[in-house]
Amino acid sequence: MRINDGVKIMNFEEKTIGRAHTYKGSIIDVETLEVVLPDGKKATRDVVLHPGASVVIPVNENGEIYMVRQYRKPIEKITLELPAGKLDLGEDPEICAVRELGEETGLIADEVKHVISIHSTPGFSNEVLHIYLATGLKEGDAHADDDEFVACEKYHVNKLTEMILKNEITDAKTIVGVLMADKFLKGEISL
Repeated sequence: MRINDGVKIMNFEEKTIGRAHTYKGSIIDVETLEVVLPDGKKATRDVVLHPGASVVIPVNENGEIYMVRQYRKPIEKITLELPAGKLDLGEDPEICAVRELGEETGLIADEVKHVISIHSTPGFSNEVLHIYLATGLKEGDAHADDDEFVACEKYHVNKLTEMILKNEITDAKTIVGVLMADKFLKGEISL
């Protein structure tokens, strides 16, 4: 333990001493890790390995955000989310963001800027979500993947914020993205 500005700082690191590949899927893999805890005891950790994804906040000049409505089997619900998609192996997150924007909404953006990257669920997954703001939008035809059924809808950022506060939108990446877009539109952050 060390002291930093009068606060005791503990070493929280867990050292991996064993690794077993538990599951290989089409989107995720799972490993079970054996670790040594800071107090010297051993424990296991199940870790979901994910290639990461890009999320797009498509905002028009009226403060409206294009969203996608889709069914999510793990929660057995139809959700309203920002367009997003998994990174292909070695793919640049910005390229993925542009691709997903076109596939899910049909939109083409004059400008795509990185806003923030977040860990979706660091308690059990290594997934990183790269969030981009897309502006200067031109509408076109969506071309979703064969196994993807989505509808594109447009909402003012104020309505989306209200929906978040009413627990009508529960998707974490969408909540972060909408709140970042709100700050951007209010001039509280610049990119």
